[in-house]
Amino acid sequence: MTAALPFLVLMTSLVPALATFWLPENQAATRNGLNLGGAILKLVLVAYMLYAVGQGAVFETRLELAPGLFLLLRIDALALLFVTLSAFLWLLTTIYAIAYFGNGPNLSRFFGFFSLCVAATTGIAFSGTLITFFLFYELLTLSTWPLVVHKQNEKSFAAGGSYLGFALPASAALLVAIIWLESVTGPIEFAAPRELSGLDAFDLRLILALFVLGLGVKAAIVPLHGWLPAAMAAPAPVSALLHAVAVVKAGAFGIVRIIYDVFGIDLVSQLGMAQPLAILASITILYGSLRALQQDDIKRRLAFSTVSQVSYIVLGAALAGPIAAIGGLAHLVHQGLMKITLFFCAGIFAERAGIEKIHHLDGVGARMPWTAFCFSLGAMGMIGIPPMAGFVSKLYLGVGALETGAGWVVFVLAGSSLLNAAYFLPLLYRMWFLPAREDLETQPPSERPLGLIVPAVVTATAALGVGLLAGAPISPLGWATLIIERDYLP
Repeated sequence: MTAALPFLVLMTSLVPALATFWLPENQAATRNGLNLGGAILKLVLVAYMLYAVGQGAVFETRLELAPGLFLLLRIDALALLFVTLSAFLWLLTTIYAIAYFGNGPNLSRFFGFFSLCVAATTGIAFSGTLITFFLFYELLTLSTWPLVVHKQNEKSFAAGGSYLGFALPASAALLVAIIWLESVTGPIEFAAPRELSGLDAFDLRLILALFVLGLGVKAAIVPLHGWLPAAMAAPAPVSALLHAVAVVKAGAFGIVRIIYDVFGIDLVSQLGMAQPLAILASITILYGSLRALQQDDIKRRLAFSTVSQVSYIVLGAALAGPIAAIGGLAHLVHQGLMKITLFFCAGIFAERAGIEKIHHLDGVGARMPWTAFCFSLGAMGMIGIPPMAGFVSKLYLGVGALETGAGWVVFVLAGSSLLNAAYFLPLLYRMWFLPAREDLETQPPSERPLGLIVPAVVTATAALGVGLLAGAPISPLGWATLIIERDYLP
């Protein structure tokens, strides 16, 4: 059972995906049951794994594809941090998507690729080798594109083309890096950094740069971020999945794996690559915030906010200190909870009140109080107002920067928080303090069905809860501390 557990967890997403593709459109109950059942089963298995891995267990499944070539699925503490977020938000996003689409067209195709995307994300989290990681990374690219173009209009096809235009060259760079490295070292497993002998410092720098290039597209690092704002042409459930669970997190998670489990943070520092990566992440943090400030479309403002926020994870890894690393890993979960809340709410505003632009938010707080309140919590978390989750992340990153002698990062974090406030607070002011538009007064919008608003309430509450309970061992911060202390400190 323990050897098969990683495979079983992967199947909870993959089986519903494959089965859903074959379902006729009119079998909505079967389709919904498959996807919700898989999501619930996955959460049950993840809960068991949290207990077992917390006690020191590691689960592995090895599947031989050919002589000398195998898939390795390994569940360690870092993998479980990512997959717990994925499992929790998959269930909530599935509930939201069922309510969002109702009886819309092409839903078997949508939910098939939706679950396939989650299966790919699970595979990325569980990958124990570079080759395994690459296979699931490419599956994620291919399963995400149909979700981006789901509306099948000119705008969505353009967004899908932009996505592939960035993603496919990045995949080529990633594959070159893997082949170059493993042609000298042999197959690399993520259990611990190995001695990268046979390569000089210049070659290692180039290989690491190729890894960052290959993973940086999905992580939306500047200047590789252009696909992400364009992808807002996708439906709200897809936007939520892209920004909080799957694509951008896969890129950031991959960079963390490469730094800590392939090269090792000591070697990255010796090569002189840690500080340039920290600077690149800082530029992305400030650039994303500045561009968010310029957007009038709500989803595009949130998209540029994601460009900024995901680089906190990369920054934490690059600072080469335990406190900063803890803050970056915790932010992987914190940002997911806050950002999915914001996208859930943006989707409700658009679908139930026709609100897509910021200047249309006037007075909506009194007409859609639950949605506006959840959006407010998510926004305050992004700004870093205590005790929200975002404050905890930024506190640890700031203290960690001082610990490593990178005091300049504190100014980056402070500048980012000010910019976050500048692009979020005007939205909250419009919602709560300006009079409502005439159409909102005469025809108050509904926050029903409950499948739309309940997921937003749950994620908003979670974003507050993980901040208030940050000191608990099972909190994202507590789990990130366990990861660093157990696996990455000498």
